[in-house]
Amino acid sequence: MAERFLGDMVDRGMEPNVVTYNVLLNGVCRRASLHPDERFERTIRNAEKVFDEMRIRGIEPDVTSFSIVLHVYSRAHKPQLSLDKLNAMKEKGISPTVATYTSVVKCLCSCGMLEDGEVLLGEMVSNGVSPCAETYNCFFKEYRGRKDADGALNLYRKMKVDGVCVPSNHTYNILLGMFMKLGRMEIVKEIWNDIKGPDLDSYTLLIHGLCEKQKWKEACQFFVEMIERGLLPQKVTFETLYKGLIQSDMLRTWRRLKKKLDEESITFGSEFQNYHLKPYRR
Repeated sequence: MAERFLGDMVDRGMEPNVVTYNVLLNGVCRRASLHPDERFERTIRNAEKVFDEMRIRGIEPDVTSFSIVLHVYSRAHKPQLSLDKLNAMKEKGISPTVATYTSVVKCLCSCGMLEDGEVLLGEMVSNGVSPCAETYNCFFKEYRGRKDADGALNLYRKMKVDGVCVPSNHTYNILLGMFMKLGRMEIVKEIWNDIKGPDLDSYTLLIHGLCEKQKWKEACQFFVEMIERGLLPQKVTFETLYKGLIQSDMLRTWRRLKKKLDEESITFGSEFQNYHLKPYRR
């Protein structure tokens, strides 16, 4: 369909430009299934055909063109091909953007090539391209998969000291979940204190983690804080805390929490009315 429209444009005397071809390239690449490898190879062949047509018309692919293809390599977990394409791009005098670098870093990290990712991160900074939170999240996700608490903590603290990029809430939530599971509560506290505005996921991770460790008092404190900030806890959070308190003979504590919730329920309106908690029997 898109190729037909492009043909119509040319037939009507309207010359396509690099933006036109990038839209076509995006359509070829973004939603394509890449597994098994035959599909990946077909997608790359189709992308290269677009590149060839651009050059025939005297249009040079730009940083967006290369970034779209690099995203395909990243999705397909092809680290060497990603590096080769990045180098080819730089050889043509095209400077990678933060999105370009992040696609390659993501590919390297997800394939376990953290050291190569760190080299590329250093190259970004030295070339004056500031990494974004998403760039760092690639490393944190790999550290989480490896259960490498020290690696994640060192990078997080370096990130804070360097001041190149402010962590996003997603960054904090990756780290919160990781350190909660590893039982590093002192680090959880450090990270929590750094968060400027915890979101629903932040509170959910923290409260569920505290419930798993049967730290009911702290879980209740954050539950109340969450409500006071206007964040309606998920139903599963209600139920987890409720069951835990009942099992721990803390029914009075639950009643106080429920009273607080009822007082704040006007803030949540119909959302809260849909939460029907069934009495829990031990």
